[in-house]
Amino acid sequence: MLLAVDVGNTNVTLALFDGDQLVADWRVTSHRERTADEMAVELRQLFELRGFEVGVVDGVVISSVVPTVNAALVEASRRYLKCEPLMVGPGVKTSVRIRYDNPKDVGADRIANALAAYSKYGGPVVVIDFGTAVTYDAINAEGDYLGGAIAPGVEISLDALVSHTAMLRRVEAVAPDSVIGRNTVASIQSGLVWGFVAQVEGMVQRMVAELGGSAKVIATGGQAALVAGLTQVIQTIDPLLTLEGLRLIYAQNADGDAKH
Repeated sequence: MLLAVDVGNTNVTLALFDGDQLVADWRVTSHRERTADEMAVELRQLFELRGFEVGVVDGVVISSVVPTVNAALVEASRRYLKCEPLMVGPGVKTSVRIRYDNPKDVGADRIANALAAYSKYGGPVVVIDFGTAVTYDAINAEGDYLGGAIAPGVEISLDALVSHTAMLRRVEAVAPDSVIGRNTVASIQSGLVWGFVAQVEGMVQRMVAELGGSAKVIATGGQAALVAGLTQVIQTIDPLLTLEGLRLIYAQNADGDAKH
């Protein structure tokens, strides 16, 4: 079976695939300072929760935006899973034509999202990944990755607001009933959540216009459900989109870098 791992700044998501079928998935908190042994212990426990042993894994594919954990991840894969992991990055086949000024600047997770979204939904398509940062990615009708936008996520925005103001405190990131807040908590929530929804709607409108006026809009990431239920511009929530993309990338490289 294939283990796909997507390391983000806030969460690590993992999925176990039997061929093209998803059989289990997990989401855990990211830790920037962990040894390969600690990772192996957690992985074994996660597998046991779903009734699997780590020995079922015969392939590993990884995307990571946290370089400090990569060495330990590779070591854990080699030592405990007996697999040489495929680290998605420059030089790895993806079949995605990247139209960025410098293709090497595009994060592996964004390419995985582009590949999975185009494969599942066709193009043109806009992918919004709601993580620590929010990324907007545009893929044209031919499946080319054109580029996108990067913005602070909900939690980053809230952290900045609270840490840089003397009188405002942290609130739960939920949408108040009214955009017009009638107390401080509701006012912060309105600016945070409804302001974020307005950003999404505005960005989607502009991006779709640049794609020719029509495109599917897919949301993924840990905060996708918060926003997608508050706007009509998002057609589909696909929480495992990145992991599906990693599976597709692994399949393209199975006879090369991803030997196991």
